[in-house]
Amino acid sequence: MTDTINNQETGRVTPAGAKRRPQARGTGEALKNFPTFWFVSMLVFAFLYIPLLFVVGYSFNANRVVTVWTGFTFDWYTEVLQNRDIQRALWNSIRVATVATIASVIFAMGLAIGLLRMARLGKTFAWGLIGAPLIIPEIVFAIGSLALFVQLGLELGIPAITLAHTAFCIPFALLPIRARLQSVDMAVYEAAADLGANEWTIFRRITLPLLAPGIVAGALLAFIISLDDFIVSYFLAGPGGTTLPVYIFGMIRNAITPGVNALSTLLLVATVVLVTVSFLISRRKG
Repeated sequence: MTDTINNQETGRVTPAGAKRRPQARGTGEALKNFPTFWFVSMLVFAFLYIPLLFVVGYSFNANRVVTVWTGFTFDWYTEVLQNRDIQRALWNSIRVATVATIASVIFAMGLAIGLLRMARLGKTFAWGLIGAPLIIPEIVFAIGSLALFVQLGLELGIPAITLAHTAFCIPFALLPIRARLQSVDMAVYEAAADLGANEWTIFRRITLPLLAPGIVAGALLAFIISLDDFIVSYFLAGPGGTTLPVYIFGMIRNAITPGVNALSTLLLVATVVLVTVSFLISRRKG
């Protein structure tokens, strides 16, 4: 009888003396062993985050010249939070981001459900059109929006910015909603239909609860994309339509003070918090 040995890892029986196949290493393991991987990774992280550390650090500089450190102070944050122009610009950004988020999420939900029922060829074409803002240079989109609104005779300002933000926020809101919908078992809908539930009942009692994490994640992502936008807002800002990123740009054109760093730090913190919450919610299981 041929001698055999037990493979404890797989539970299979292997003839004695037979050569074992080397276990395939994961992609992550192979990537870590690639020459200069750690060096390049640390270089990339340093390039991305060291400038942010300088922005945050110098926001506490007591000297009005941002690059000359003379002491630690919170005065710049106090000044920023009490500035009426900054408050007005922040309110404009929040108004635009809120309306654009609500509208884009509603459109994204309808598109996600509609794409699910489309044929494969039509779905690919439709997704290519909807996702165009993800790959089109933003300045091209801004110029096109400006030309369209001028041609239609629409006044520039908050309404124009809101319409443009709604358009380019749709694909960002659609990504987590569509991913969530694709993970839902269609048997749930079939069972509900067999039990006599109509389409509205299915949508209200099944679709919305199951899509809730994707909807919240998409809404947070759309909100922060709109809140941080500068190029489109700059092109479409009319009288009284200055948003916070546009106001920060105006501050830099006049003089770079620690107040700019303080305002940028507050915006950075808000962005990190919202993106983190969006990421955690999108990873929740149903």
